[in-house]
Amino acid sequence: MENPVQTDRNPVGISTKKRIRGIGQYGIFIAFILICLVLSVVTPKFLTVSNLTIVVTQVSINALLAFGVTFVIITGGIDLSIGSIVAVTSVVAASFAHPDTYPVVVPILTGLAAGLILGAFNGLVITKSKVPPFIVTLGTMTIGRGLALILSKGRPVSNLSDSFNFIGGGHLLGIPTPILILIVFFIICSVVLKKTVLGRYMYAVGGNEQAAQASGIQLNKVKMVVYTLCGGLAALAGILLTSRITTGQPNAGVGFELDAIAAAIIGGTSTSGGTGTMTGTLIGALLIGVISNGLDLMNVTSYYQQVVMGVIIIGAVVLDSLNQPKS
Repeated sequence: MENPVQTDRNPVGISTKKRIRGIGQYGIFIAFILICLVLSVVTPKFLTVSNLTIVVTQVSINALLAFGVTFVIITGGIDLSIGSIVAVTSVVAASFAHPDTYPVVVPILTGLAAGLILGAFNGLVITKSKVPPFIVTLGTMTIGRGLALILSKGRPVSNLSDSFNFIGGGHLLGIPTPILILIVFFIICSVVLKKTVLGRYMYAVGGNEQAAQASGIQLNKVKMVVYTLCGGLAALAGILLTSRITTGQPNAGVGFELDAIAAAIIGGTSTSGGTGTMTGTLIGALLIGVISNGLDLMNVTSYYQQVVMGVIIIGAVVLDSLNQPKS
């Protein structure tokens, strides 16, 4: 007797699963285009060069933060301290950016150093203590906010040099400098993630720590580098923000970590680690900026904007869960 041939009796179900996964992978791009089209019809001012330039300029800070968070989430971690790192960087950089004191490179380097140190501190505590990243970075968030208030004595640091203010408020070849900085670091972060050994290690660590360690990857070193990079990108965002508002603010960056994490998740970075792209994160940040700008143009209050953003984040996480293979 011949063995019966096993056939798939549920081709529709398989097709449906594939279709859902396709939506999860490409839905962010489709959603971004559709929302832009809808807003261009509802609010004619939306699709103007001046408005779109404003949107991308405003998005630049959140995108830089989101790039760093993407590195962290891909490795299976989280960083809640980046908003406070923005504040510390803002105060430190502004303190060295007064006219006729130091060359502009000094406030830039000191600000970056502050962010890198705090990021490295996160990585060190996480790798040595084995305390969950959520708890460690929550503590660093509080420490950073306190340091910003101590260094500034609770007051804004003003009177910054024109050369420093140019970083966030100038133009090169008619393009706002924040947009140029965003483009440069998008390319750098994309190359790091996709074209380097470090990037491959990030995916490996986030996908399966035990397997990564068994293959010879030094988990602690990868995590140290990732959290340090995240702190450095947060510092860059802090410098950009300080230059744009021409003041070092100890209260800067409140809630920025949530927007950055939202941009990464909306952009397809998996909360379980091992998956994510800088392109997706950039689109996620742009989507948040576009929706916020569109709602502003329609005179929708910020209260409703928060509700809309929360719904979008939940939807992104649901799609992420649908894309996860079932065990």
